[in-house]
Amino acid sequence: STFRRPAEKPVLRFYTSIMASKRVFVVAAKRTPFGTFGKSLKDLTATQLSAHANKAALAAAGVDPKLVDTVTIGNVQQTSGDTIYLSRHAGLMAGVDEATPCLTVNRLCGSGFQSVATGATDIILGDAEIALCGGAESMSQAPFALRGIRWGTTLGKDEKAVDTLWEGLTDQYAGCPMAITAENLAEEYDISKADCDAYAHRSQQTWAAANAAGKFDDEIAPVELKTRRGTVEFKTDEHPRPETTVEQIQGLKAIFKKDGTVSAGNASGISDGAAALVLASEDAVAKHNLKPLVEVIGWHSAGVDPTRMGIGPVPAIRGVLEKTGLSLDDIDRFEINEAFAAQYLACEKELGLNPDICNVNGGAIALGHPTGASGSRILGHLAHEVARSDGALKYAIGSACIGGGQGIAVVLKAV
Repeated sequence: STFRRPAEKPVLRFYTSIMASKRVFVVAAKRTPFGTFGKSLKDLTATQLSAHANKAALAAAGVDPKLVDTVTIGNVQQTSGDTIYLSRHAGLMAGVDEATPCLTVNRLCGSGFQSVATGATDIILGDAEIALCGGAESMSQAPFALRGIRWGTTLGKDEKAVDTLWEGLTDQYAGCPMAITAENLAEEYDISKADCDAYAHRSQQTWAAANAAGKFDDEIAPVELKTRRGTVEFKTDEHPRPETTVEQIQGLKAIFKKDGTVSAGNASGISDGAAALVLASEDAVAKHNLKPLVEVIGWHSAGVDPTRMGIGPVPAIRGVLEKTGLSLDDIDRFEINEAFAAQYLACEKELGLNPDICNVNGGAIALGHPTGASGSRILGHLAHEVARSDGALKYAIGSACIGGGQGIAVVLKAV
């Protein structure tokens, strides 16, 4: 196998004993609707979006912000002037105490997942009883940069403005944009553009069915936006195109490779948004009469070849299963971030997953992928799905590939 094992058996036993020593629960999960690139949320910074999600999650949990012991927020590109302070400002804006420590984490597309892993670790180690976690991204506010202009220029020289958003979506170490890593997997796993287009259509249709059934209502915190026509309530994800037919998607040409698979119709959408989860220890649940949605029972991160970064969920999922003593057959629901249809399909094929239990309510191809927020959106959605299943879903895994060649996975358990 090209995938490294997560740890030796003694380390796994230690991990299991640590996880069993202190239970961690998700007691609330809220998010903004996701906005399309350059559309409804373009004027809100990642900090503002995060603060909104944080306030909504704390209110849903019934937790006084002053009880929060730690704040961890994922963010990838610091696209506005205040984003360098993201976790601190978003925490304070949500009402947490000035004495509460705050941390912004960047594991690229896995940042939202990492925030939960970090918050859960703080609780297990006894550094916190209640943790506010999440992720936020404003891709619309990514600026153009004049590299080197600080140190001057010369008469008649036209300096080139660099698109920092596109820069971030290109792995300079691997020497290719993220889409080429998906093309590499498509070739390796014999995935056609027709396969990708059919999957993209599925993502749009399953989102539409889930939205019509109200399956996002529990997680979405509408955002009030000021417009020329007055204040409007933004309450539905903006990126999905449920009216799109598979024939229309097939009509979109591959962009990055001649006769390739990745098109604008079968890749995740560039977008804006934020999500937040409130984690609590077993003692905090009892003391403050909180209602858990799910239990967080394990997580794992893994590295892979950067030119095959989309396969990252495979070793991450295998690793967390080994850590928790579970098997693929034990998992009732998978959510693997849809960075690209080809990337998701490669993971599905390598793991031998049943597509009927994967991404059943649509994914990033429909919803969009605000990079720092997607992991917390996925975990929040899974938490609500498991909680309202009346015991039909016992275990769920959320996972994502990560630019630069990594993967991350988190396991949730029904309570």
